[in-house]
Amino acid sequence: MPVYMVERSLPGIEMDQLAAAQKAAIETSDKFTAEGKDVRYIRTTFVPGEAHCMCLFEAPNADVVKEVNETAQIPFTRIVEALDLTPKS
Repeated sequence: MPVYMVERSLPGIEMDQLAAAQKAAIETSDKFTAEGKDVRYIRTTFVPGEAHCMCLFEAPNADVVKEVNETAQIPFTRIVEALDLTPKS
């Protein structure tokens, strides 16, 4: 299944707010999957000095990822297909 990167600009976000957004992304992805819309939250990378956040999701298309983020009410700048090159151990 393709991987999509969700980019976010989050100036002024506190770590507890970032954790709450991550939790919402995970829970919303799980809910969508339970309802038959297959999507999986993979991980988030946050660059504090730039207030830049990148979240990876696995889904059949970008529309499902967009719907997850809109439902979770997490702002985003764009959603693009990406390659997750994390080495397998």
